[in-house]
Amino acid sequence: MVGKVLYPAATKTKKRHVLGSSLLAVFILCLSVLGGLALISCAKTYRVGKGSVKAAYTLTKGAAKLTVGTGKVAYKIGKLTFKVVMAPLSWPLTHEEIETIDGLPPKEAIKKGRVKNAPYVVRGKKYVPMSLEKARTYRQTGVASWYGRETWRKKGGRMTANGEVFNPDGLNAAHKYLPLPTHVRVTNLDNHRSVIVRVNDRGPFVPGRIIDVSAGAAKKLGFYKKGTARVLVETVKVGG
Repeated sequence: MVGKVLYPAATKTKKRHVLGSSLLAVFILCLSVLGGLALISCAKTYRVGKGSVKAAYTLTKGAAKLTVGTGKVAYKIGKLTFKVVMAPLSWPLTHEEIETIDGLPPKEAIKKGRVKNAPYVVRGKKYVPMSLEKARTYRQTGVASWYGRETWRKKGGRMTANGEVFNPDGLNAAHKYLPLPTHVRVTNLDNHRSVIVRVNDRGPFVPGRIIDVSAGAAKKLGFYKKGTARVLVETVKVGG
């Protein structure tokens, strides 16, 4: 046939290159997740069971068309399941008022992996997150609220401040000063319900509030309808 030329060797080389890039992306994502599991405190140890931290991303038909946002990791802490998905860089941030992260445009910092405890600016105010060492013993009482309602009224998805897909029904939260990601136990001091959440975003930028949890977490804590609650927030020890 005229005009149809195949190059098997080149095709195989290209596939190997794409496959290698795919696995590298998943490897980096896993390191990010495991980094969040490294924080410890004097609180109860929550074990990550054997085989519960795993790469949920699998190479299937069409895997050669890997794009940003296809890397997924799922893991369990006790009976709770956490799913981490990296968002496409085209998605807007949950907090578009974040002006810079580590002196860079937010998405550039996310792309370069410079968000964990990097300083950032919101409405001209500079926030400096705490060190990993200080975060290990973090414990604070204050007012919690929940966020994410606005994401249900808009098409597409939203990206957290560390580049993950924001899931309003998941067990995630936003904090102004904790490293991203960090796992904390939030306890509602009115009804004593508690839940572990993954801090993967910045906020709340409302005076008098120390943490914003997802709607899913607020329901478990029993203050979804009320909107706010007085809570205790403390980092948890997660062991392998």
